[in-house]
Amino acid sequence: MKRRTALLTLGTVTVAAAVTGGFLFLGDGGDAGASGRGGDLPPATTAVVRTDLVQSKTVDGKLDFAQRRAVKSAVEGTVTVAASEGRTVARGQTLYELNDKPVTLLYGPVPMFREMKAGDRGSDVLQLERNLRDLGFGPKLYVDPWYDKDTEAAVKQWQKTLNRDTTGRVGKGDVVFQPDRVKVAEADAALADQVVPGGTVLTIASTRPVVRAQLEQTDGALTSSGTKVEVTLPSGKTVAGKVAGTVRPEESASEGGAVAPEGITVEVVLDGGAGAASGEDAKASASVKFVSEARRGVLAVPIEAVVALRGENGGYGLQVVRGTTSKMVRVETGMTADGQIEVSGPDVREGMKVGVAKS
Repeated sequence: MKRRTALLTLGTVTVAAAVTGGFLFLGDGGDAGASGRGGDLPPATTAVVRTDLVQSKTVDGKLDFAQRRAVKSAVEGTVTVAASEGRTVARGQTLYELNDKPVTLLYGPVPMFREMKAGDRGSDVLQLERNLRDLGFGPKLYVDPWYDKDTEAAVKQWQKTLNRDTTGRVGKGDVVFQPDRVKVAEADAALADQVVPGGTVLTIASTRPVVRAQLEQTDGALTSSGTKVEVTLPSGKTVAGKVAGTVRPEESASEGGAVAPEGITVEVVLDGGAGAASGEDAKASASVKFVSEARRGVLAVPIEAVVALRGENGGYGLQVVRGTTSKMVRVETGMTADGQIEVSGPDVREGMKVGVAKS
């Protein structure tokens, strides 16, 4: 007789109950435990296995660095040395040159909001003095919020090494304060470009590698901070990571203006820190596998092996085959993934043979 398949809903998952030889693998709720012979045997069998079930979704991603932000010029001038894309810049090093003078990276949370000179007092002065000390300038410098003669002397020593006029003052356009080392993501101003106060000169990011991936609006559960992911980098290397959160998607130009892409853009932090993506092609795509749920070391069978039991007791079972006989045993079902379903119960063991429809 022609085989038919009855589809039953198990939670949110469709379970196929195989129909073969004119007999449904369905019993009433009280028939779990009943034995059968000969014609009651299923057309095919499979083994109960112990495995890991993982619910996941894989999308393309783009290798990048975290916390992108623009660096804007504080003064007017001409770019005489443009920023070098991809370069990591540390304390005391040059980000770019304006009017043939270096713009130096220093560490600290307070932005450069004024010229600093003798007689000034503030948290920005304290921050400057910490940098001068750590760079080795001013052996007599006492680090405090006061810009005194010792601060001025240390600044002159530092300016001399930078080929700047030794004024003892630090102008608004002389330095850029950032919390730590930065990666130059983009050189927005090219050599010989004229920049105005507030004009973007370069885009920087932290040195922490991330992968940005776009999910659909219906994938909100995968965007939770801490969701585990598996990233296959352009080189083929696989790196573990986790979702750091969502970010505002980059806008793309179109005839109607700047349009943000649909969906949710998530930022994934790679395990292994700055070296995790070393040598990778940042222009090539990465593959990002989001793991929404995982069950490790559970017993599982193909979904079509599960039998829906009829009757007032209902539930689900497996048709266990031993030689020329079979027996229906009741099971509890759990997670499904990749065509398999988790099963458990006192009569279920790894390796036992159970009925399944022929493929």
